[in-house]
Order: sequence, then C-alpha cells, then structure tokens
Amino acid sequence: MRIKKGDQVIVLSGKDKGRTGTVTQSMPKDGKVIVGGINVATRHKKPTQADPQGGLEKVEAPMHVSKVAHVTADGKPTRVRFEIKDGKKVRVAVKTGETIGG
Repeated sequence: MRIKKGDQVIVLSGKDKGRTGTVTQSMPKDGKVIVGGINVATRHKKPTQADPQGGLEKVEAPMHVSKVAHVTADGKPTRVRFEIKDGKKVRVAVKTGETIGG
C-alpha cells in the first residue's frame, strides 16, 4: 500500500472531507486505514463487571484508502509513486518529488 502507519493524510471525501490526521493503523489486506480523530463512530457499551458504568464510547472507524491522500509540506494532497534510489525502493510524492519516510 502507498499509505502507511505514521503518514500525514488528508481526507478527500465523506463527512470529514478536508480534515488532516495521522494514520494510526494500516490494513493492506482490506485496503483500509484508521486515521486518528477522523471518521469517529459512537458505540453503545453495556455495563459489565469490568466496566460497571457502561455508556457511549467514541471509536475511530476504518476508512477506505482511496478516500485519503498523502499531504505535502504545504498541506495539499498528492499521489504517491515508487522509485528505485540507491538500490532501494522508496515512496515519492508526485507533486513535489520529495521522498516520503526516509
């Protein structure tokens, strides 16, 4: 996948369109990512012995990787491509040409 854990991304569509965040989890087999503070869903928890209070719990839901794009230094979305540099496969931002993550 072109988006990995720790990447800064911007949401391209949906209720959180335009918001930015950091990828906290990547699920390549499902083609989904979880972004911190984005796509928050409310779950109703029943009281249990471990948690006698119960109540509402806010959880970040996974979203499809096509709904997010990598963010450049100026805050704009960019696509990601792979290049071979010094014998290593690296990710490169298409708009700026800068190497992502090393």
